[in-house]
Order: sequence, then C-alpha cells, then structure tokens
Amino acid sequence: MDEHDGIEEISVRLVGSSASGSDSRWVDGTELDAELPSYPVLDEIEGRQGYGSLRRRLVKRPKRVDSFDGEAMEIAGVHGHNSKDQNFWQTITLAFQTLGVVYGDLGTSPLYVFADVFSKVPIKSEVDILGALSLVMYTITLLPLAKYIFVVLKANDNGEGGTFALYSLICRYANVNTLPNRQAADEHISNFRLKLPTPEFERALHIKESLESRSSLKTVLLLLVLMGTSMIIGDGILTPAMSGAVVIVSIVILVALFSIQRFGTGKVGFMFSPALALWFFSLGSIGLYNLVKHDITVLRAFNPAYIYFFFKRNSKDAWSALGGCVLCITGAEAMFADLGHFSVRAIQIAFTCVVFPCLLLAYIGQAAYLMKYPDSAERIFYDSVPDALFWPVFVIATLAAMIASQAMISATFSCVKQSMALGCFPRLKIIHTSRRKMGRIYIPVMNWFLMIMCIAVVAIFQSTTDIANAYGIAEVGVMIVSTTLVTLVMLLIWQTNLLLVLCFPLVFGSVELIYLSAALSKIKEGGWLPLAFATCFLSVMYTWNYGSVLKYQSEVKGKISTDFMLELGSTLGTVRVPGIGLLYNELVQGIPSIFGQFLLGLPAIHSTMVFVCIKYVPVPVVPQEERFLFRRVCPKDYHMFRCVARYGYKDVQKEDHHAFEQLLVESLVKFLRREAQDLALEMNLNELEFDSVSVRSRDSGAQGGDGNDDLRIPLMRDRILEEAGTVTSEEAGTVTSEEAVSAFPSSDVDEDPSLEYELSALREAMDSGFTYMLAHGEVRAKKNSLFLKKLVINYFYAFLRRNCRAGAANMRVPHLNVIRVGMTYMV
Repeated sequence: MDEHDGIEEISVRLVGSSASGSDSRWVDGTELDAELPSYPVLDEIEGRQGYGSLRRRLVKRPKRVDSFDGEAMEIAGVHGHNSKDQNFWQTITLAFQTLGVVYGDLGTSPLYVFADVFSKVPIKSEVDILGALSLVMYTITLLPLAKYIFVVLKANDNGEGGTFALYSLICRYANVNTLPNRQAADEHISNFRLKLPTPEFERALHIKESLESRSSLKTVLLLLVLMGTSMIIGDGILTPAMSGAVVIVSIVILVALFSIQRFGTGKVGFMFSPALALWFFSLGSIGLYNLVKHDITVLRAFNPAYIYFFFKRNSKDAWSALGGCVLCITGAEAMFADLGHFSVRAIQIAFTCVVFPCLLLAYIGQAAYLMKYPDSAERIFYDSVPDALFWPVFVIATLAAMIASQAMISATFSCVKQSMALGCFPRLKIIHTSRRKMGRIYIPVMNWFLMIMCIAVVAIFQSTTDIANAYGIAEVGVMIVSTTLVTLVMLLIWQTNLLLVLCFPLVFGSVELIYLSAALSKIKEGGWLPLAFATCFLSVMYTWNYGSVLKYQSEVKGKISTDFMLELGSTLGTVRVPGIGLLYNELVQGIPSIFGQFLLGLPAIHSTMVFVCIKYVPVPVVPQEERFLFRRVCPKDYHMFRCVARYGYKDVQKEDHHAFEQLLVESLVKFLRREAQDLALEMNLNELEFDSVSVRSRDSGAQGGDGNDDLRIPLMRDRILEEAGTVTSEEAGTVTSEEAVSAFPSSDVDEDPSLEYELSALREAMDSGFTYMLAHGEVRAKKNSLFLKKLVINYFYAFLRRNCRAGAANMRVPHLNVIRVGMTYMV
C-alpha cells in the first residue's frame, strides 16, 4: 500500500476518457511528459543502427483493466462520499454509530468542565455561574456547531477528513507537494479535479502561483499540516488517559479498550453506541430535571452580556478559567478527522439532533443546581444527579468515560494512513476492517504504541486534572491548524468572497487563539506534555519526508539514459531467458539506476521486463478504469514495458500475488492489442495526410509558425476523418469519409505478424514464471554535508527505514520469487 511511487517516461502517454464514444480524444505527449522534446505530428524518421526510429505517435488511450487492485473490484461505489449516503435508514444507522466513535469524548466533557472552571474562579455570586454557563454554551455553539458542522465538514476530500485531507485538496490545485513526482496525467483522474466557480478566479490563480513558486511557502504549509497531525496523535494519547480516576482501574480499562480495536470501527461503534446513546439521554434528562427543579432563571445565560460581566468581575482569574472552559469542546476535531469512517450527513445529524441539545441541557442543569448549591462545584456532576438514579448513572458515566477515547484513537489511525500515503510517515501495516467502508482501518503498531504511551501518562501524572491541562493545548492547537487550512481552501479552491473568507479566521481563529493563550498558561501544570508529543511526531514525519525527497532526487540524477539502453541492444548486454521480471522503482522520469545494478549483478535477465511503479496521488480513491498507465520502454524487440499504478490514500491493494500476476498479463495483452490498432490507424492517417495535399493544410502550417502548435491542441479522430473526407485537391482528387474509414485496418489485429510474435513471446514468458525484483537502498549523506544533515540522514532516517514495513510486505510473494539488490544513495 505504501511502497513505490514512480514512473519513467519515454514515449507518448495514453490519456483521455474512455476508449470509445464521444469522450475519446487524441493527445500528444506534451500533456504528460514535460521533459520530452516536441516533435511534429508526422514522424520524422531518423535512422538509428538496428533500432528503428524515435517516433512521435498520437495514441488514443485504451480502457484499461485494473491489473493491480483485485480487492478494489470487490468494493462497489466507493468513489466519493455521496456513495455513503445511499438511503435514509443507512444514514440514520451511521449517525447512531457516530455516537460511540465520534462523540464519546465531546459527550463526557460535562463530567469535569465546571469543576475545572470553578477551581480557578470561586463562586461568589450568580454572575460567576451565569458567565461560566454563557461561555460554555457559546463556545459549543461557535466552534463545534458553526465551524465544524456548517463549514469544515464541507471541506472534506471526497468524504475524507483531517488535516492531511485538507493538504491533499490543496496539493491537487497547487503543486505544493515536496516530492517532485507529480505528472500532468494525474490531473486527468476524475477525482483529481473539482469544478471551479468563476468568481475570484484571478485571486485563486495568484495564490496558486505564489505557493508553487516559493519553496519556503511549501515547507511552511507542510510543517503546518505535520504539526496538526502530530497534535491529533497527541490527542490520541491523552484522551484515553482521562478515562478513569484510579490508576490501576485506568490501566485495566486502557488495555481492554486497545485490545478490541482490531475488530474494527464498525463493530466497536455498534458495541459502544447503545451505551453512549443512553449516556446522552441521561445528560439531557438530568439537565432538564435540574433546570425545572432548582432554578429556571439560569436561562438568562443565553444573553452573551454575562460573559462580559464574568470577565469584568474576575479579570485575570476569568482568563485562567478559560483553560477549563475549553474542555467543553475536547473531541470536536474528531468530527472532521473521523469523517472517513462515516459520512458528512451522519455526523451532522447526530450532532444537531442528539449531541448538541443534550450537552446544552446538561450544562444548563448543572448551572441551575449550582445556583442553589454553590459549594458543590468540585463534584458538580455527581452531586446534581438525583439520589434514586445515582448508581445507574455512575455505571453509565464510567462506561462513557471508557468509550470517550475511541474518537481520537480512530482519528489517529486515519491521519497516520493519510500521512503514509502522502509520503510523510514511515510505512506501517494497515488492516482494512470493512469491505464496504474503505476508511475503516486498524494499524496494529500505532494501536499498541498508543496503549503503552497512555499507560505511561496515567502512571506518571496520576491526576486527570493535570492531564486535562495538557489536553486543552493539544485540542486547540489542532483547531487552529484546521482554521488556517480551511481558510486557504476557501481562497484557493472554493474561491469564496474575500469578505466572507476574512470573517472565518477572524471569528473562529480569534476565539481559538484566546483559548490557546489561556491553555498555554498551564504549561508547568502538564501543558508541556502535548508539546513534547507533537515535537516528537513532527520530527519523525518531517525527517521521513525530508529523507524521501532527497532519495528521490538522488535517483533522478542517477537514472539511466535511453541512448545507453539502445547501445546495449535488445539483449541488454547479457542473456535474455524466458520469464517475466517485475522491477519496482520510485522514479517519475527516467530508467531507474537500480536496473543497472540488476544487469551487472545477474548472469541473465528476463525476456520480458515490466517496470512497476506504484504512485500515490492526492485523491482519496482512483477509479479502476483510470488507475493504470502502460507504456513501452525502448523498441519492440526489447520487450520492456512500464506500468504505473496510481492509488489514492484510501485505496486498498490486493495482496494475492497470483491474482496480481494474472491481471497484469491480461492488462498487458490488452495494451499490446490496442497499441497495434493505434499504430495501424496512425499509418493510415499519415497516408491520408500525405495523399490529401491542399491549400488548407499549407495555410495551417504557415499559421503554426514552427509547425508544432497543433500538438498543444487535442485532435479528435472524428474531426480528422471528417476533414480528410471533405477536403479536395486538384492533384490528389477527392477522398470521401467512407473511403477513409475503409482504409483503416479491421479490429482483428492478430494478423499483424509483429503483434502475434510479441503475444507468443509473452505467453512463453508467463509460462516460465514471474520474478519480483526489489531494491534494498541505503541512504547516506555526502561527506561534505553539514553535521546536522549527516545526523538526520545517516542515523535518524536510516533507523526509520530499517524498522518500517518493507516494500514487498504487502504482497504474499514466495521468497524464491524475489531478487533483491542493494544500493547506496548519496544525498
């Protein structure tokens, strides 16, 4: 799922829509290979000893068989988040599951919010209670409801949420990815482009150009995304640590909680959702009871003026109390980060219909109780529970506290998966726990790492108050990153009116910065912990990305030239034996240098070679029919091909190598047949061009200047046929469209001797078996590098590469079928 992102370009790419119909189009290679020189439409035959000619071909893309993703075929309708919302009852079922996975953390905040707030501001008058209640109510209304439910959730990437989903969106519209493996062909993926509105288009282009032209802005954007992801992982450590008050009990709960993660989000959600639904019902019911029984006048807190009175009365203590108030929105980021497990509509329904009203009633009820019993602030939740319901509510509250951490655990899995696909996290084993929902995943290494870290936090702090102090910083930090990225999305992609764009960071960003300033005041009381976690994870992710980019650049510099391959001849300077060799590489342009190591190290090379390049593109899912690009490498008698497999960060790869091999050969055969058809079609088109000399063609050539302008314009086959059939000339006579069509070869191209020979050679190679040729590369810093670079590359990055998941780990390939060659990259 994570290994190889690369391709090498020599001849014209096949792109377009489908293989037939009105959407078919002819393109030239400049749309795909920027490094290739421009050639005239009609090939100029330049003799080359024994190797034919370097030819410019106009090719129509065949409709490809998905030859690398067997499992994706079993998942129907996975392209886009709209497929999740198939009908009303499925949406309601998903909304019910979100209670157990997404809203556990947010739902358990009434257990400790007021206790923390009034530990900083003692209750001396009703203004303190009404001001604190008003703060809590408007914080929940402003951030989770207004920001996330109505704005941020709409910034999803085809149903996927989180900081890396936002980064993926931005990468699609501006080439800001630090790994230089983007191709123009990727932009033809249907999920790649979104419809751009026309207003503010010039401003969006200016922002795009600024991001693409300044490497410093690319680095800042990447660091911002990595920081947000690091904070989410830190949340995944801190949230479970708040599940209980007794250390031993907390550790037992944590072990049980992380042990059941392997069953998947769906089963965990159905297991936890009934308990959380009962919990929210209890919150709302008890809150309503307290409101009616004790003091209904607390509804005055809907007047935001009480917030002003609260700060006027308590000044500095009120600002310190914001660190406790922010706990009422802990877990709000999970609504966006967990989006890949559910759907936008399900999360919106659950929050607006259940979570939001129940939380408001819970806080209002506690405030009403405090109006009558102000001394109960330290144990406000349990004291406000009616005596007859105390023990049942105590049991439900304990279960809810255990379940609360599920939101950030699931969010951590999603963020790590996204960051791995985009080249910003070491490769780990990922288990897809659902065939229907590709976003539901389980990462064993991260699961057990989180468990160990949570146990360590509980054992060291032994106080949920100190952990809560740390948790506030992590939560608000993630929110600020999301606000910044969504603002960029509004400017670059949505192209929203500038006034509305400015309102978003001014309103939400200002509130978040105020809360962050209050939370940072608790650094000595535990607030340093999320900063330490974030720094560690940020270092790991940035080091992995930095080392990967340097390694890729080193491979680009060391690639093998096509001229050298032609000088070797079709035997490649060695013996060609029957068999198919699948060589994995990471290059986007050029023949990988590792192939030279195989030629030097092996006594023979396979009769058919396929350069397999697995590349992740910044989309959630690549449709099957758009996944693969087949190309021929060198002349026909070399029997060398390249296949580029493009995956989104939610795509699933099949591990069965037998299915992989079978689908590969089937797809390659289809490619060869289509190539033969296209060559025959091109030859006839060229004959028509030469035989139909006209004043029109001479005029168009004069207008073109250098003769290459038509290469930049897609040519439709029907248009060519129409023009070829209607143009007349005194010298050549008249060619009708019917005559032109009759001149084309029949669809049965098996009569082509070269095709029949090539298919026969492919069958013989297949019968001899497949060999997987993998590179084991070591990356070292150059001797003249700075000490810090040597330290990062030679030790830190090298340690991560040695201990991450190997490239072939996703395929169940027998060891006898694998050949590895070591290589050192100097960066």
